[in-house]
Amino acid sequence: MKRFALADSAIDSGALRQALLHPQAGGFASFEGWVRNHNDGRQVRGLRYESYVELAEKEGERIMDEAMQRFDILDLRCSHRIGDLAIGDMAVWVGVSAAHRDAAFTGCRWVIDEVKARVPIWKHEGYIEGDAGWLHPRQAE
Repeated sequence: MKRFALADSAIDSGALRQALLHPQAGGFASFEGWVRNHNDGRQVRGLRYESYVELAEKEGERIMDEAMQRFDILDLRCSHRIGDLAIGDMAVWVGVSAAHRDAAFTGCRWVIDEVKARVPIWKHEGYIEGDAGWLHPRQAE
């Protein structure tokens, strides 16, 4: 079963959350990352995510496996968009279910941080002025 996925269309967070319902779960935490209209003092008109798909999916699954071992969680999912996105679009979704809230919160935060640091997904922002630029992953937070 895949826990990490790249998506070239809108992320269905409801379906992802549904997959995490578990009778032992006492808590669920999620994170949604959206495309905002500004970055680093500039007005953004949209962006594009590109990825080395095969490597990204493998590294994403590796992160999911590590989270399952590292935290006392029951299950998790992560989906990250690739392609062109508009202001307000959901770019990434992470959800974690656990018996207790602390593990759900901690696991969720760890997953998004690791995905942003390790998965080969590149962000290309388009600006209102008409130019565009690639962002280093640490700039894109």
